[in-house]
This record gives sequence, structure tokens and C-alpha cells, in this order.
Amino acid sequence: MKNKLFRILGITVLGMAMLTGCASGAGNAAANAGNVADGSAPAKTESSKIVAVGSTTVAVPMEELANKYKEIEPNVVVEVQGVGSSAGVKAAADGTADIGMVSRELKDSEQSDDLEVTTIAYDGIAIVVNPANGVENLTSEQVKGIFEGTITNWSEVGGADADIIVVTREDGSGTRSAFEEILGLQQEIDGKKVSSISQGALVAEGNGTIKATVASKEGSIGFVSLGFIDDTVKAISVNDVMPTVETVKNGEYSVSRPLLVITHKDGTQTTKDFLEFILGDEGQEIVSEKYISVK
Repeated sequence: MKNKLFRILGITVLGMAMLTGCASGAGNAAANAGNVADGSAPAKTESSKIVAVGSTTVAVPMEELANKYKEIEPNVVVEVQGVGSSAGVKAAADGTADIGMVSRELKDSEQSDDLEVTTIAYDGIAIVVNPANGVENLTSEQVKGIFEGTITNWSEVGGADADIIVVTREDGSGTRSAFEEILGLQQEIDGKKVSSISQGALVAEGNGTIKATVASKEGSIGFVSLGFIDDTVKAISVNDVMPTVETVKNGEYSVSRPLLVITHKDGTQTTKDFLEFILGDEGQEIVSEKYISVK
């Protein structure tokens, strides 16, 4: 009889505990619902993600911009994918990216009323030679001839009787692509545009490697982004215009390009805020470490 009584009491206590737990859980749920209803912030904020796809050239400062922005807005993650300008335009247009990164002017076929194009920087591409080279100026056509291999001796362009050593960037380089497009160093084969730079050109990966190669070879010529010029190489004028920040910004120096970001007009506020940061003083300071700011 006593055992039976204990069993009944145990069941009763367990039932009361379950009822108490349910009431407590309901109370917590109600409290949480109350926090949402009265507009107070939830205990944990979900991260916002921005995907930036496109030019490898623009991807360099974009990585730095993303890292700095993370310090300011910890809940915003900017994922940067450097896969080329054309891919960036496509990704922005079809919505697979929030930001398309492009290191050239947009083609007519790429223009769209749904997209906004913003210049975040400029890049002047300087033609550089060894400091011992006496040539000070070349025309666009002479530069084109040198890189295609139809002009092979410096004496043909007013210099010493010495072979010209052409140094170029690797395939896939955004700087090389822009250089080729600006100077017409492309030819169409089977419906595709391919480089017409001489097969005998030395290939150097990165601006720094081109600069080092030109500095070490007296008869050499190459091209680097404006921000990489120092006294180890000599920048020459093209069509009598020297590559400077001013001549790039005002359009006088022809071997230059804008660095663009493409966004949807109906893009997220998170993306718009990040773009505002890029164009602000802090963002432009980061951009100006390698390129020319828009301010």
C-alpha cells in the first residue's frame, strides 16, 4: 500500500514539474516575442553578405576595402572573387553578384538601364624603359609596333642602335588586357579576340617583376600601373603626354582606364552602404595606395 502511495506521489510531482517547465518556456517565448514586437534588437544579429565578382585588378584594393569595412561593420562579410572584368559584368547583370568589378570601359553591349556604373579609381598604365635609354617619347603607333614585334631596334624610334627587349604581363592579367585593348594589340581569330603581342616577348608576373626586369635590362621596355613607378625605371611620354595623376584624371594620357564597380539600381542597402564607404575618405585612401583616387 505504501509503495503504491509513493508511486502516485512521484507521478504527481513529475506532472507538476512538467507543467512548471511548460509555463516557463511559454513565458520565455512570450518575452522574446515581446522584444520583437516592441522593436528592441534580438540577442544575436545575422551576418549580411556582399559578393563582389570580376576584375583581378579591382579585386586587389577590394580585398583591402573588405577587410577594413569588416572592422567598421563586423556583421557584413564581403566576398571577393577575381575572375576577370567580363565575368564581373555578367555576374552583376544576372544577379549572381552584388558588385561587378571591371577594369575597363563598358562595351555598348554591356550597358543596361538596370545597372549603375560607378568609378572608384583610375589606373594609368605607364610605358617604362631602362633609365639608360635615351628615348623620351613614343607615339601610340610606335608602342603598338614595338609590342607586336614590327619595330625591333631602338634606332627605328630615335634611340640607340640596340635590340628592343619587350616585357609583358602574363595571360589573364587585367593590366595586360587593358593595355592591349587601349593600344589595339588584339586580333580576331575564329571569332575570338586574341593578343597580338609578340611571341618573343618576355613574360613577367606582376607589376613588380616587370619593373625589376626592365631595370636590369638596358634595351627593355614594359608597362606598369602608374603607382609602381620609381627611380629604377624611366616612364616615357606617349603622344607627348607624360603619365601623371593629373593627365590620367583629365583624360590627356591615353594609356589609362577607369576602375569600375557595377551594381543593380535596386540593390540592397548593405551594398549601397559599402559603396558609400569606398567613395568616402577612408575608402579612397585605401584605393590610392596603388591607384589614383577619384577625389
